[in-house]
Amino acid sequence: MKLTSKSFPDGGVVPGRCAFAIKAPKGRVRLSDNLNPELSWSGAPAGTKSFVLLCIDPDAPTRADDVNKEDREVPLKLPRTAFAHWALVDIAPTLSSIEEGLYSNGVVARGKQQPAGPEGSRQGINDYTGWFKGDADMEGQYYGYDGPCPPWNDSVPHHYRFEVFALDIERCPVEGAFSASDVLAAIQPHVLASASITGRYSLNPRIRLN
Repeated sequence: MKLTSKSFPDGGVVPGRCAFAIKAPKGRVRLSDNLNPELSWSGAPAGTKSFVLLCIDPDAPTRADDVNKEDREVPLKLPRTAFAHWALVDIAPTLSSIEEGLYSNGVVARGKQQPAGPEGSRQGINDYTGWFKGDADMEGQYYGYDGPCPPWNDSVPHHYRFEVFALDIERCPVEGAFSASDVLAAIQPHVLASASITGRYSLNPRIRLN
């Protein structure tokens, strides 16, 4: 299989319009357009009955001690963990692309509750659900796609892996407010093929990605 995007090249920079936040001319960051990127895939094997799409950042800090603090940077040596930005399941086998901004357009405080998706598909919660827990203005269940917003003082750029999986089942065996990790565990026996692309992003003014 092959996965491509008109929004950014594999290994390139995720555009600010597809991010949750961008660098601000004054202050640190401001909210962005939060558009889902365009994605197209091909080469699915015979017997494919549905697709799953995930977006995961493996570079999230494991501790919040230094995150977004004026007098320090998140250290390079800090162990990192996965942060899920999108879990979309039950995509019809006849579909081979998703348009930019069709299923996410703008930041929704407390999360999108019933985001649009391809006909017959289901959207899981992303990890902003846990990130904003306890925040009086933002806490909620964040369904669907929400783009990059790495700490503005992180010493490393983050890598956003978009991956599509071809499955031999029509319905992914997850229910309710499922997560990307739930999906990964559930689809293991059913993956026929997969393809991915990775985009880079940073909000640290010291880091130049282009």
